[in-house]
Amino acid sequence: MSGGPEPAADGPSSGGSPGAHVLTIENLSKVYDDGTRALSGINLEIDRGEFVVLIGLSGSGKSTLLRCINRLIDPTEGRILFESEDVTRARGAELRRIRRRMGMIFQQFNLVERSSVLRNVLAGRLGYEGAPLSLLGLWPRATVGMARECLERVGIEEKAQSRASALSGGQQQRVAIARALMQEPSLILADEPVASLDPATSDSVMRYLGELNRDMGLTIICSLHFLSLARKYGSRIIALKDGRMEFDGLPAEIDGTRFKQIYGEDAVEVEIR
Repeated sequence: MSGGPEPAADGPSSGGSPGAHVLTIENLSKVYDDGTRALSGINLEIDRGEFVVLIGLSGSGKSTLLRCINRLIDPTEGRILFESEDVTRARGAELRRIRRRMGMIFQQFNLVERSSVLRNVLAGRLGYEGAPLSLLGLWPRATVGMARECLERVGIEEKAQSRASALSGGQQQRVAIARALMQEPSLILADEPVASLDPATSDSVMRYLGELNRDMGLTIICSLHFLSLARKYGSRIIALKDGRMEFDGLPAEIDGTRFKQIYGEDAVEVEIR
């Protein structure tokens, strides 16, 4: 990684070189202990380099699907293959090794606010470097250089020594993106990454994700509430409704009728520009 980020072009990206499935989901279902069925019979194939946006009402299963992919939540049934490895069967060290290649970005950033920005980004390398020396702040020089490059890629390298708590929400989310990049992932899962941000900042954060997809060829699966952002940045949209797939196709295919099918007859689309 080198050089600062160039502004991403508006409009969805075709990503890297689609063709090889980076992720295959077969008959995936999740029923929680209280009997709530969050997912039912999900079947998906995600090509390398796609920017997939998950949409749907709150409670439709978007977050559960993302968390099943990296096994933060164990599915009830079904199978998940990531780069031909069975995530659902993996345990212990094998599961940790698989997760290293999946970056995760959360709605609430999940930063250590009292630590510096640089140290938060370095934490993304724990799966490779190990904890003992890193807990003392004894990171290899090359790893520190890599962290600075990740911060530069998301346009925030000058904040490396600032406390995370001193940053705005949009800046904190960019730190979280840089932390995910430290894993050298081939897949990034982003769970409502702009839900707590204002419209202008939301678009700014999404532009960086779009750049990672376009320039680095990273496969991204991102859940969003706003269809306008989904249309702008996604190469493919998947809509969930009551835990089932309601739509899988191109952004342009979601017209007014499709929107009502996904969100309900009384729903009104809100634009973010």
